[in-house]
Order: sequence, then structure tokens, then C-alpha cells
Amino acid sequence: MADSIRFQYAVYMLPVHAHDPAIVLRETLTKKYPDLKLVEEIPKEPHFMLVHAYTQKNVQQVYAPLDLRALQYFGNGISREQARALQKSREAFILEFAHPKENVWVALQNANSLVEEIARKTGGLIWDEETREIFSPDAWHRKRLASSSSTAAALDISSQTLIHAYQNGEYVRDITLGMAKVGLPDVVVEDSPWSSSGRVGHVINLFCQSMAEGAAFRNPGKFKMDLRAIKNGEVRDDQLKSLKPNATGMACLSVQPGRWEDGDPKNRLIELRFDSYPGPDIHAREESMLSFLFGWEDSVTHVRHSQELLEESRKERAKLSDLHKVFNEGLQPGEFIEVKAPFDTPDGGREWMWVEITSWKGSKIKGLLENEPFNVPTLHDGQIVEVQEEDVFDYIHQYPDEHTEGNTTDAIIEKIAEGKDENSNHPSYGEARPPGCSPD
Repeated sequence: MADSIRFQYAVYMLPVHAHDPAIVLRETLTKKYPDLKLVEEIPKEPHFMLVHAYTQKNVQQVYAPLDLRALQYFGNGISREQARALQKSREAFILEFAHPKENVWVALQNANSLVEEIARKTGGLIWDEETREIFSPDAWHRKRLASSSSTAAALDISSQTLIHAYQNGEYVRDITLGMAKVGLPDVVVEDSPWSSSGRVGHVINLFCQSMAEGAAFRNPGKFKMDLRAIKNGEVRDDQLKSLKPNATGMACLSVQPGRWEDGDPKNRLIELRFDSYPGPDIHAREESMLSFLFGWEDSVTHVRHSQELLEESRKERAKLSDLHKVFNEGLQPGEFIEVKAPFDTPDGGREWMWVEITSWKGSKIKGLLENEPFNVPTLHDGQIVEVQEEDVFDYIHQYPDEHTEGNTTDAIIEKIAEGKDENSNHPSYGEARPPGCSPD
């Protein structure tokens, strides 16, 4: 943790203040926060909890609010009327906070409470400069204050930060915003698939929680993260309850300085890697880590193709041309497409598995294997593979809101596996399904 900490909040007026925010600030400090000192300038090394505040009049030119499109991603609890009014804002009341690390938790709680009170009394919206989000006062209270506490052991650090996941080449880059508010580095994981982004986000949050709670690095460059060692009971217990029966609840993480890119927070940066795990490449090692930490549910079903199954597959394959266009036009954050394709087994059979598409050029599809093979020893979950479009059997299209289309053959496979189809007369094959997509 840095010796001293500083960060900035602001309250955007809609379009100007209903009550003078400077007066509201002084009155609130006197009544509720006598240890938080209002100063004209923040010193380089603050020895007390300090706040410097001023009104920015020239908002649209020098402190422009988020536009309507950005508000869809970074607005919290903002009504349409507020969103439109924000575009015409003429004032922002900017608050710069600073304090030594000894005051980190109480100072953060004070700052969060203070800016909420100013926003409520002036009719404004709260801007978090570090996470680049804007909130209604109610949304701010739910996110930033509902789990606040003056002790690191009780603070859920994910309530104060944001993970920004975005397409970076063929894969996704996940990076935190907001760790500077507690004097700690931001954290990045490079080159993940969209289908793993949620689980990678949990790993990042748990690592950040460990840092916030003062976990020690006994081996430089390595950190053994144990969910059971998390001091925050709510964070710890929620994660433990979600583990699969075969999960270890532990992750051996490689820690190194992160590579800064345009748009990253102006803060120290840590990159998490998963070099301790088996796999031929970084994607396979990441998937191996996630499986060990959280567990997995892959299963194999041996069935014979029926006419009904083949006909349903033909219907699904007919949609590939449109899916190809959707992929090439660019997927939205959180959106991905998987295809089910065959892989040869040593005994001459085929095992059908899911592949998350990262490249689709002509009839060649490249992507990440989403299953741990049962009968193909040369492949690993998370490995980069290439399949042909003509071999695809079915697809899954997940949208940003997490609803899915496709995988209609699954119900027929279940029926065949249960012995309810008397007309299955084609060779058997292994059917491995992605975690979370199987009815069982």
C-alpha cells in the first residue's frame, strides 16, 4: 500500500446546482466529519485526512460528462431524464481527497458518504474519476456504502472498484479501475476468452481482496491464493458456496509488473499469470487454473446419431452463414459464439467438443477448446484449435445480456442417451458439453 493516497470524485449538476455545493460541503464537514480538513491545496505528503474542493464552470470543454452511449456501460441508476440533463450540465463540483495510508478505510468511507450527501442536497450525479463511472445517489449508496466498513477485513474491495473487460485483438483484456483509492496497484489479466471473463473477474477480485487485507507474498513473483484465508466473511462464503465438488478453492498465481496501455489507470499495475499450471499455451494454463480453483462439470455422453438428431443439426448449420457475418462485424463486450466440432480419438472414433471462436476466415474456424477431452490425449481444455465450418454440428451464441441461442441438438442427445429414441442407427461418438450448458 502506498504511504499516501489521493483520488478524485465530482458531482455533476443538472445543469446547475440547486444548493451551493461549497456551503453544503462546509456544513457537512462541521457536523459529521470534523477530522476531514478542508484545504486550499493538497500537499505532496498529507499527514491528515484532507479534501480540496472547487466548482468547475467550463464543464463541457474541460470536464465533459459521459455521452449517452457511454452511459449505457458506465452509468448506474441514471434515468433517461437525468442522462439527457447530464449532456447539458454546466457545473461540476470537484472534490480531491488525500490522506496517509493509516487512514485508508475510514477516509474512503468518509469520502463516499460525503459525496453522496452533496449530490442529494444539490440534485447532482456522482462521478468516480478512478473507475470512470457515474451514479445516481441511490445507486452510489447501494454500490459504495452498503458494504462499507472502517476495517480492511470487513470491506469488500470489489464494491469500490470496476473490472473493465474489452476486446484486445482476438482475446479479452481484463483490468481493474479504482485500486488507487486504497493505495494499491490495479490488476490485469491478458488474453482471456469472453466465455472465461466472468471467472477471471472473480480471480481478480479475490486477489485484490487479498491485497486489501494485507496478505503477504512469501515467494517473490508467486502468490498462493486460498479462498479460505479471505477475512471478509461475505466475500469468502459466497465464493466457497459456488465451488463445484471437485474444486480446490486455491490458485497458484504468478505475479509480475503489468504492461501499461493507453486508457489504463495512472497507477501501478500488476499482471496475473498462471504459469504453474499444465497446458501447451497461456489459454490452456488459464483454463486449468480456473478448473482447479472453481471446479468443472464436463461430462461425456455416448450416443448414436438418429435421423431426428441429424435433421436438427442441419437446421442449426444453416444458420452459420449469418453467424459468420455477425462475428466479422464485431461482437459486443460479453458476446461470444461457440461451435461444436469433431476431434478424432485414438480408437478411430470422434469426440465432439465446443470451441469458442476467436477467428473465422473462409471455412476455417480458430478458437479455444472449451472442454477437457475424455478420449483425445493430445488436446487440453483451453487449447487453441482449428476446425472446418463444414464439420460444425451445432452452435451456441451468447449475447451481452447472457441469454443464449442454439444448442438445440442437446435435448435430442439427452433423449437418445436415456434410451427413448428407437431409431438411432449411426456410429456412436463421445459428446462433451460445456460447463453450465448441460441439463444435469
